[in-house]
Amino acid sequence: MMEEIVDRNIKEFAPGIKECAFVEKLANGTIGHRTEIDPIIEKCAPEWPLEQVTVVDRNILRLGIFELMYGSYDEVPPKVAINEAIELAKTFGGESSARFVNGVLGTIYRELGEPMKDDTTKNHKKPEEVVEVVEEAGKEETETVENK
Repeated sequence: MMEEIVDRNIKEFAPGIKECAFVEKLANGTIGHRTEIDPIIEKCAPEWPLEQVTVVDRNILRLGIFELMYGSYDEVPPKVAINEAIELAKTFGGESSARFVNGVLGTIYRELGEPMKDDTTKNHKKPEEVVEVVEEAGKEETETVENK
């Protein structure tokens, strides 16, 4: 089913693309990791429950997070993934979508240790370490609110 959807959209929106493997990998990977990605969105944008984030913004974030956490940095460097997500948000999202996407993905990028910031660093966290950091930040925030 996903393959049919990807094929249909490529024919409609990018008829000149000959190699579709990257698009399919991105779509399938994003869907395959959705249960890991969605809680990260919720933790990085706590004032926006996931169901209140527009469908477009939610899916752009999912794609961007998938590329940051599970993609090949040789294929798509992190800053390129973030910039592409911002451009998608500008094109298809609402008035503040680009800022929202930039904020969430920027937070995740920093939590990953800013991989490839200077195109030389290999010092970055693994996806499960980012989830731990984000979860810990959420606990601290909850404790602060409870103590007030």
